[in-house]
Amino acid sequence: MPDDKLPTPDRVLVVAAHPDDIEFGAAGTIARWVGEGATVRYLLVTRGDKGSDDPNANVEALVGVREREQRSAAAEIGVERVDYLDEPDGQVEASLRLRERITHAIRAFRPEVVMTHDPTVLFVNNEWVNHPDHRAVGQVTVDAVFPTARDPLNFREHLDAGLEAWKVAELFLWSTNEANQIVDIGATLERKVAALAHHASQFRSFDEIARWVRRRSEELGERAGYRAAEGFRRVTLAR
Repeated sequence: MPDDKLPTPDRVLVVAAHPDDIEFGAAGTIARWVGEGATVRYLLVTRGDKGSDDPNANVEALVGVREREQRSAAAEIGVERVDYLDEPDGQVEASLRLRERITHAIRAFRPEVVMTHDPTVLFVNNEWVNHPDHRAVGQVTVDAVFPTARDPLNFREHLDAGLEAWKVAELFLWSTNEANQIVDIGATLERKVAALAHHASQFRSFDEIARWVRRRSEELGERAGYRAAEGFRRVTLAR
């Protein structure tokens, strides 16, 4: 049994910029919650249409591959629904239009927890630059959670269509430099790795990626006394 006493939410909406972002950032925690009875949905803002280092890549074919990979990765840990917003990869902007679409998803699903990228991070652990799509998606998702989805007069057309305002209880933000919630994923680390393995188009050597993921998860877990862990900036919202 996990040692961190983290409660299991009823419903979780995970909003990510690209296929494979969720698997790197949160799949161990999601696998744990699904195993404990949570209902989880994924919302991908893009289909990862720039996700190739081949300048002659067939973009339509690439999009099909990446969508299949993401759906397989989700199924690996028991997530049955994956939706896409079809924004262009590499060009996501934190626009009001995108905020409306994510607000609509929140009001339709009514999640207790929303997980996404930490929008405040430019340099992740001073090791890599946080992708601009990650920052934009994180920012617009946080703004959709609070105050937009909460206040019924925002996007009144939702109310007119039968969608009521919804208050999200908590945000879990991955790729953060300010983790205040370390989640015990000792029992689900291998499921995280298995889910990530479905994104075969993105890796020259998956064995190297798998070793890196295990090592980072185990190093973080060791600090908290767990076999493996994921870290999040957890924001509990006043309800």
